[in-house]
Amino acid sequence: MKRKHRSAKSKSRRRRTEATQSALPAPLYEADVADGLEALAAEEVRRRLQPHVSMEPVALRGAVRFRFGDAPRRLFDLKTVLAVFQLHRLDVPRPRALLGDQHWRALCTAAAAIVHLHPPGAFETFYLSAAGAHTATMQRIAEGMANHLGLRRVQTPDEGHFLMRIRRPPEGSAGWDVLFRLTPRPLSARAWRVCNYPGAMNATVAHAMALLTAPHPDDIVFNPCCGSGTLLIERGLIAPAARLLGCDIEPAVLACARENALAAGLAERIEWEAWDACQTPLPEKSVDVILSDLPFGGLVGSHAENERLYPAFVQEMARIARPGARGALITHEVRLLNTVLEAQTAWRVEQVLKVTLGGLHPRIFLLRRQVW
Repeated sequence: MKRKHRSAKSKSRRRRTEATQSALPAPLYEADVADGLEALAAEEVRRRLQPHVSMEPVALRGAVRFRFGDAPRRLFDLKTVLAVFQLHRLDVPRPRALLGDQHWRALCTAAAAIVHLHPPGAFETFYLSAAGAHTATMQRIAEGMANHLGLRRVQTPDEGHFLMRIRRPPEGSAGWDVLFRLTPRPLSARAWRVCNYPGAMNATVAHAMALLTAPHPDDIVFNPCCGSGTLLIERGLIAPAARLLGCDIEPAVLACARENALAAGLAERIEWEAWDACQTPLPEKSVDVILSDLPFGGLVGSHAENERLYPAFVQEMARIARPGARGALITHEVRLLNTVLEAQTAWRVEQVLKVTLGGLHPRIFLLRRQVW
């Protein structure tokens, strides 16, 4: 009888524990996003993570916040965000209180759980990002967390595998936020990028541009000025296409694009050609989608060259685009491209998105080929 009684009590305790756990809110996460692409990133989060996700009703620039109640590894597959952090909001008056026994043990446990999501050795270095990171309190926090995780401290965020942030809540709430990045590298650092090239496009922005063209499996997609292949590779990874074609006049750049496409598993699906983007051999009205990262005139080209390039480029793209074709162009030469587009009638500008990334403020122009 005693054994049955103990068994019943054990089951009762287990049910109470499970009920308590299910009543707890799902872990809170915050994703860094290119400023200007928050809505697109939020849509991807909702689409990929349902039914285990709930978006937080707070408007943030350059970030999307949500709760997610399933395996954190699923967050590694997000493509339109730069990085994902687990967010812990602590009701403390100042950072020194984070070193208190209860808070510190909870933070150490959460940080160690993130490390254990990855194979041994994935994290080697630690970096703390915080206002006043040089103060004695912040140094104690950084040293203590690095020691707990067995990681070497570094002085720049680019060197840090485990990235920890401490800040005031950006929306003005009380307390302090502690954030831990979920991955040793930003999600924008794609595994397929085995060949880097100066001026290479950010992969998350490229993914967003490809999505904005409403990909369809029957699309013939052309990527003039393809560089190291970022735009076309991201488009190829989203969905099938009838044809994926990129061109550039630099042989070394095309070789780099081929390496990246091979690493992405797309070597057989993408064609790379050494063509002048303003004089292609493509037939008239033969392309459904045009994606391009136009020369900004900084690392690649110059403003004087762009004044000659942009009008000829827009004219050639109008020649090869089918009626109703979609275009997504990104450039920092906003005034110049605006002037060129206003002087022609073949393309209709449907939307212009301002993006802030790495200190630059380019625009994404979404275009539609007029139907006559």
